[in-house]
This record gives sequence, C-alpha cells and structure tokens, in this order.
Amino acid sequence: MHRVLTITLAAALSSLAFAGVSRAESLGMNTAQGIEQTLRTFHGNEFNVEQVYNWRNRDDETTGPRSAPERSGQAVHGIQASIDANRSLAHRLNNEGVDVRNIVNAEQAADGSLTFYVR
Repeated sequence: MHRVLTITLAAALSSLAFAGVSRAESLGMNTAQGIEQTLRTFHGNEFNVEQVYNWRNRDDETTGPRSAPERSGQAVHGIQASIDANRSLAHRLNNEGVDVRNIVNAEQAADGSLTFYVR
C-alpha cells in the first residue's frame, strides 16, 4: 500500500511540474519563422515595447536591455513585414507611438505576450 501511495504521489507531482509547459507553444516560437507566424496572427493586447542599445557600439548599454539578441537584416525585415500583414497589430503599435520601421526584434513569452524591441 505504501508503494502505491508513493507512485501515485510521484505521478501527481510530475503532472503538476509539466502543467505550465503547455502554455508555451513550442521551443521554436522565437525563431525567425516562428515569430513571423506569431506576428501575422497575433490578436492580443498583451505586448510591451523596449528600447535596445546600439548593437554596433557595445559600450552603449545604457539605452536598453542586453537580453535582446541581434537579428539579421533579413529577419528584421521579416518581422516588420509580418507586423504590416497584421493590420490590427500595426494599428495598436501605431497608437502606442511605435514606428514599425524602428522595430528590430520581437519575442514571445510563454504566456503569449510579446515584447517588441525598437532602436
């Protein structure tokens, strides 16, 4: 009986540990292709905008987060084109004073919210 209780308790704890994993869509959600797909279909209001420092001058770290990885020019263009394709998202960003041409990166959190990085 003690063994059955131990196995049942272990199974319950394991299922609780993995319960939050289902909130993240996939491990590739922030790859260039993954984020572009997300941006084309995003309909939520949960986003924030962060300034990034000048990637070409690594000494200038006072203007933004260090956590925003640099994307290639092609990836940045893909992000901007995906936002343009989602008119409601482009409109909401515009209402927040964000010029889509200044967005250099975007990331999706596990809770589905987005962070846009602007220069």
